[in-house]
Amino acid sequence: MLPWFRAARTPRTRSVFAALLLAVTLLVAPTATAAAAAPTAAAATSRGWNDYSCKPSAAHPRPVVLVHGTFGNSIDNWLGLAPYLVNRGYCVFSLDYGQLPGVPFFHGLGPVDKSAEQLSVFVDRVLASTGAPKADIVGHSQGGMMPNYYLKFLGGAPKVNALVGIAPSNHGTTLLGLTKLLPYFPGVEKFINDKTPALADQVVGSPFMTKLTAGGDTVPGVRYTVIATKYDQVVTPYRTQYLDGPNVRNVLLQDLCPLDLSEHVAIGTIDRIAFHEVANALDPSRTTPTTCASVIG
Repeated sequence: MLPWFRAARTPRTRSVFAALLLAVTLLVAPTATAAAAAPTAAAATSRGWNDYSCKPSAAHPRPVVLVHGTFGNSIDNWLGLAPYLVNRGYCVFSLDYGQLPGVPFFHGLGPVDKSAEQLSVFVDRVLASTGAPKADIVGHSQGGMMPNYYLKFLGGAPKVNALVGIAPSNHGTTLLGLTKLLPYFPGVEKFINDKTPALADQVVGSPFMTKLTAGGDTVPGVRYTVIATKYDQVVTPYRTQYLDGPNVRNVLLQDLCPLDLSEHVAIGTIDRIAFHEVANALDPSRTTPTTCASVIG
């Protein structure tokens, strides 16, 4: 028995510990920097992405679909990467998914399989708008994992050229072992399952993760890149983010720049070294070395 659990024998103390555990779980979950008044889709268009008049160029013939993480949204998660790609000539689009009733701004909370259905509809819309036969997908955290369900089970593979996952929860997470404590707190696991299905789906060994990883990590015809940081405190251990299979490249950020201290949120929202590697993954024929100097590139 955990030493501090001996104190949690009364209903009151159990509820306090349960609340504390839930609070910690929510605090370390993937999040973008959402403010009280989130920017609107029009604001994204004014910055050059989610512009449905954009037509892919010969240099960048595929639109890029950005998929936010848990507790993120289509704007806040991409205030760094979306303009970075737009400025390099890409048509860039981002969606909101996994919305829960009565919860504004913070998305990616619904069942992951249903979120993948939303992604499927959005990709079809982007392809119809741009006239491109395929898209590239870049996702952060849950947004790097969830498209795998779309590729494997919803017919997405023929419509996708590449999937780039930034700190993706590809095999689930232990949240630094916090999920192992859930059985000690009656009611918390049920609350997470009932109220935030996406968190429950991303726990190592969940029914969703078991289905997703059965039969291998990848599908034919899609190129995969995983960009991870060893300082990830959410998708742990960080090596579980890596994929196995053909056409897979697993990248550790610190192998590119040992000085990079980005953790789970920063790697997907502000890290220009990671952004440079995303650009390399989207256009392998025009790669340039990703180094610490890429922060000013």
